[in-house]
Amino acid sequence: MNEEKGSPLPPRKIEFTSRLGRMESIAVLSYLPVHVGFLPLAFVALMQKGIVDDTGANVGIYLVGTLFMLGLCFKFLRRDFDALCERPFQVIAELLGSYGVMLCCNMLFGMILNFISSEGNPNNQAVTDMALISYGPVAAMAVYLAPIVEEMLFRAGIFGTLRHYNRISAYVIGVLSFSVYHVWSFAIIEPSYWIYVLQYIPVSFLLCRIYESTNSIWSSIFFHMLINGISLKVLTAAQQLL
Repeated sequence: MNEEKGSPLPPRKIEFTSRLGRMESIAVLSYLPVHVGFLPLAFVALMQKGIVDDTGANVGIYLVGTLFMLGLCFKFLRRDFDALCERPFQVIAELLGSYGVMLCCNMLFGMILNFISSEGNPNNQAVTDMALISYGPVAAMAVYLAPIVEEMLFRAGIFGTLRHYNRISAYVIGVLSFSVYHVWSFAIIEPSYWIYVLQYIPVSFLLCRIYESTNSIWSSIFFHMLINGISLKVLTAAQQLL
């Protein structure tokens, strides 16, 4: 051995090997316009006919997406779950550390956005309004369904695919696409809402980073679940106090 006896070895950097198969990648990236465009239009048509309400439409969109991801990407999810189990303590540390960083960023960006605009985040308000009427279905959507769909689309699909070609492009496109996704449907009606893209940049960056650093999409899925679960509780509690 080249190392001195008793000298600590440097921590081994985890190689990023998480990657969708070719057909899986095509399926996931092809599903993005379906999730963003076709399914919302289809469920709007169902709402107009009185078949579902707003909550049912949103739950339905994410339920279809979850079944799609679990069905077509099962092998990828199974492989990445094994990677997750190889280093559980690192994953827990990453989750807790990233959540602390996110809270600090949210406080900073919250103060900036409150100074710029008094409207409030439209996506948060929409989810809160639905939760106050039907908390159970909305919580199931936000905590369990949405993280699986969105992490497969934006982390495994966009970030994970680009990461194997160019790391900087993967971060830039992965972060911006996820941030714009949460605001665009409101901003095309009210352009002032584009400013709230800024609020999603820190968490989007952290989701990409935790996926990369742990080499498992399940880390970012669980982190996303943690964020949405706590955020939903806080937002609904705050609204009920008003």
